[in-house]
Amino acid sequence: MGASSPAQCHTARPPCTVIGGGCWGTALGMLLARNGSATVLWDRKRAAVDALREYREHRRCLPGIGFPETLAVESDLSVALAGTKLVLIAVSSEGFRATLRRLRPHLPHDLLAVVWATKGLELGSSKWLHEVIEDELGAALPRAVLSGPSFAREVALGLPTAVTVGSRDKAVARRLAEIFHNETFRVYTSQDVLGIELGGAVKNVLAIAAGISDGLGFGANARAALITRGLHEIMQFGAAEGVQRETLMGLSGLGDLVLTCTDDQSRNRRFGLALGHGQSAASARDDIGQAIEGITTARVVFDLSSRIGVEMPICSQVYRVLYEGLDPGHAVSELLARRIKEEAG
Repeated sequence: MGASSPAQCHTARPPCTVIGGGCWGTALGMLLARNGSATVLWDRKRAAVDALREYREHRRCLPGIGFPETLAVESDLSVALAGTKLVLIAVSSEGFRATLRRLRPHLPHDLLAVVWATKGLELGSSKWLHEVIEDELGAALPRAVLSGPSFAREVALGLPTAVTVGSRDKAVARRLAEIFHNETFRVYTSQDVLGIELGGAVKNVLAIAAGISDGLGFGANARAALITRGLHEIMQFGAAEGVQRETLMGLSGLGDLVLTCTDDQSRNRRFGLALGHGQSAASARDDIGQAIEGITTARVVFDLSSRIGVEMPICSQVYRVLYEGLDPGHAVSELLARRIKEEAG
């Protein structure tokens, strides 16, 4: 089942600019272009842009999947943003604020919205990404988050996928859903921006834990337990932050958690597997060669949960493995040795 062609799209699609030529940004740029939007994919690395232009595919991330004709590639930010109506940001959380500062002088004044598809929090400030956007671009700019259980390659191939777009402005969320939606890419809407961000961020930490467990050979039972109790940690954290329970039980919460913890397309899971196999964190990062959001998020979630008094034992053990040198096997053993308690607690 392939992606919709422009002729199948009944809603006028505005010109779009995707910021970030990695796997996820490229896949989303292909989606928007196939949906009928004249789309520009921007990346700051000139060599990467030259390769994308020459081969008309992302040979490292998405080999064999050709670009639609309406997808252009650009390294000049002013050119990439000229006349655009929708800006989609798909860069790492580590580079998120710096990217916004580069965008700010070039943003058109009549944007439909700025959308971010980045999952994580800002290291140092411990801010959610919607807060970083407000810092850098102001609170009046229409904005939304796109998140859910979605691997870049499957989106690029046009395989069935469902995600959530969240904006505090219901009309903005609805319009964005129309722009992204096609016969194989289903988009739901929400106004719970923080809930969507929370689920998308914390699941990466839990995916590292699931990978560690599997790398140690602890089996499917242990993985299921980690996912279930990990969801409990997300729900506890969400309750303290005032997000909607339904959001965390939906696509951007439970759905993304299950996907990321169980499929080896997940970089965070693969990183955990490497740790479980005895590989060092530095070596595992080099082998994967792409951003692993759960590493940074583990530190921020540990700090935030400690500050607000929420107990998150799985996330805390991942933090200790990554930042305190705790042996991965000992980390899992300590989780199993925790005192007996009621499941709801």
